Amino acid sequence: MNEQLICDYKNFLNNGKTERECVSEIIALAKKNGFKDISSLKKIKAGDKVYISKINKAIALFQIGKNDLSEGINILCSHIDSPRLDVKQNPLYEKDSITYLNTHYYGGIKKYQWSTIPLAIHGVVCKKDGTSVKIIIGENVDEPVFCISDILPHLAQDQLKDKASDFIKGELLDVIMGSVSPQYNTKDTIKEKSKKIILGLLKEMYNIEEADFNSAELEIVPSGKARDLGLDRSLILGYGQDDRSCAFTSVQALLNSQVENKTMCCLCVDKEEIGSVGATGFSSHLYENMVSEILEKLQDNYSEIVLRRCLSNSFMLSSDVNSAYDPLNSNLYDKDNSSFLGGGVVFQKYTGTKGKSMANDASPEFIATIRSVMEKANVSFQFAEIGKVDQGGSGTIAYHAAKYGMNVIDAGVAVLSMHAPWEITAKEDISQIYECYKAFLAID
Repeated sequence: MNEQLICDYKNFLNNGKTERECVSEIIALAKKNGFKDISSLKKIKAGDKVYISKINKAIALFQIGKNDLSEGINILCSHIDSPRLDVKQNPLYEKDSITYLNTHYYGGIKKYQWSTIPLAIHGVVCKKDGTSVKIIIGENVDEPVFCISDILPHLAQDQLKDKASDFIKGELLDVIMGSVSPQYNTKDTIKEKSKKIILGLLKEMYNIEEADFNSAELEIVPSGKARDLGLDRSLILGYGQDDRSCAFTSVQALLNSQVENKTMCCLCVDKEEIGSVGATGFSSHLYENMVSEILEKLQDNYSEIVLRRCLSNSFMLSSDVNSAYDPLNSNLYDKDNSSFLGGGVVFQKYTGTKGKSMANDASPEFIATIRSVMEKANVSFQFAEIGKVDQGGSGTIAYHAAKYGMNVIDAGVAVLSMHAPWEITAKEDISQIYECYKAFLAID
């Protein structure tokens, strides 16, 4: 097991709880390893290491090989967004002496899992004068944390009759920011006293006004650090392992690889948890625009057909996680086609739901190539689906990449308690996926 990799991975989880924080961490690692921002270069050549970022929420690292780009690129693509709560644009309100932040949940969550646990606020506030204020509150031991309250069991008879999806309504996922003692003497009552106190603290600490929430991107995430799980320390408990387990190891694999003939790329995108939409999601023109930038600086005469051939002839691992087999809920799984914690890399021929809807369905020829490469590199791997047919399903970016005609298959690690505030992975799988990604990048 690669102990240093595991240590660095947990630090990455701790320092990268949002997409912006992940991009910042990745850029720092890239610069340390000799990568340059492509916008600072007029031309590039074989052997160069460059990165391209988009709105501070998506990033691609490229090592330029000797081969003509029309022969394709070896691409590792993962996503760096994770389920969470997003703060609304007009969020701050007081109700009966308690001040709340109004939120809108992001991605597929079980809403009840987010109540009564310590939460932190991460994000950025962009002000009208062009300045930005970075905010992280609730991670250090001397800082306050935040929380969503729940009904006490003594009064929860009606709540406990609801379906799990209705235990807590989405509009009730509001975060407690502060409170004051109720004023019983109406002459002494100050309207929205608690809210005014919170606004005063925000002004004092960050010099922001209430209207600045309109141009803020604040995310509510679990407070705390990734930890070893189990007495044998074989597992990792941490927030956002879907899909930062794959993002971190993909980045490390590229940084520790030396390009020769075929260009290598590590792409980390946003918005996968809500359909890969938006300017930083893979369903946009994000990646082809990035490759166009590479081509324009690499060749004297930019050619659209070279771009199309490059995309079509590329190989990609859609670096995303799979559901780990859960012995306590075995009825949900086809055990022979499930992934297991500690079983190594998980390859998924197809994702999607029910009749493979929204799936990529990788070709057997490409799978045979991948199998050969992994066996030569002594990488442990398993083939799996997410659960029983018609039980449910999920999607990844793979089918978005396949629209270019490139060969792509999902490759990640097994995760237990996926999409919960705290997810579980196996250390051995993190080590194996790193070796998998390195072996894949070296395909000529």
